Amino acid sequence: MQFTQKSKEHIDSCRFCWMCHHICPIGNATGLERNTARARALGLSLVMRDAIEYSDDIINNVYECSLCGGCMTDCVTGWDPVMFTKEARLGAALDGKLPEYIMTMVSNVIEKGNIFGEAVKVSTMPESDTLLFLGEFARVKGGCENAIELLKKADVSFTVLADEPNSGYSLDFMIGAAAETKSVMESCAKTLSKYKKVICYNPADAKVMLREYKEWGINLSAEVVTFTAFVSELIKNGKLGVKKTDLAFTPQDSAILSRDLDEIAPMREILSACGEVREMLLNGKDTVLAGNLIMNEYMPEVMSEVARRRWTNAKNANAKILVTADVSEYNQLLSVKPEDTELITIEEAVLRCL
Repeated sequence: MQFTQKSKEHIDSCRFCWMCHHICPIGNATGLERNTARARALGLSLVMRDAIEYSDDIINNVYECSLCGGCMTDCVTGWDPVMFTKEARLGAALDGKLPEYIMTMVSNVIEKGNIFGEAVKVSTMPESDTLLFLGEFARVKGGCENAIELLKKADVSFTVLADEPNSGYSLDFMIGAAAETKSVMESCAKTLSKYKKVICYNPADAKVMLREYKEWGINLSAEVVTFTAFVSELIKNGKLGVKKTDLAFTPQDSAILSRDLDEIAPMREILSACGEVREMLLNGKDTVLAGNLIMNEYMPEVMSEVARRRWTNAKNANAKILVTADVSEYNQLLSVKPEDTELITIEEAVLRCL
């Protein structure tokens, strides 16, 4: 396979030290050296030099990365394993070497609009120039009802789409900058063009709209905001009359929000208005992934262990109420939730304190 010169430089450099060895949520969950950025770079370096084939094992290893960016947080030299891992996935797609489990999900997105291959319909709402974009995970797994209720309580004029397009996030995760990914993104941008504002319930959708669309020259005229940033502004502007309680909330920062979108404050502004914020040791840009619904389709045991380990972090911080703003992480954390701890979404926290 072919790598860009930039990726070649990063692959060659990202393999000698151990700075990120301790931070990978997948490597910590499996205990396997192959799941570290260092080992992945070594394997791809051999492929790049034609020393070994781009085999099924190497390709499977490329898909064992969550792209959470934790390895980049602790890398003082600035190498980017996420970049070359995505490029390796694109190479597998272009060479026709995608694993069957990835091909199935890619086909599901193109044919059904989501990785699960399920036909989903959501009740329509009155037209508005503001759209609440639910995203494929929330539409299939549910849980967005409280978000809709919260916006209604704030008298926000908004709508949701019965047949919402896929944002392109899942394809970007699985095959990167392939023609299929760009086509899905362009179709989504066209649908969203009639709205002035798009509120992304899931951070993953906000990430691709704010970053990849621009990078790939896809025009999106609407203003895109995250759900957390939008709700924070509602509280600041007095449109949500939140009453501060004696509840203690522990935020589980989304890696997409905190690292990809550089958004840390809104979640804490919301929770501070509702009660006390009780932090975990690793938070903000240093957060640890708590789950990934795409990876859960092909390595569920590992994703369960990733979520269990994050629960351990929460309990060590004496967390009683863990709060998340990420659909993937909420579902993964819920599946292994300890009995003596509560898990809620950011909108549930606000609804409790109105």
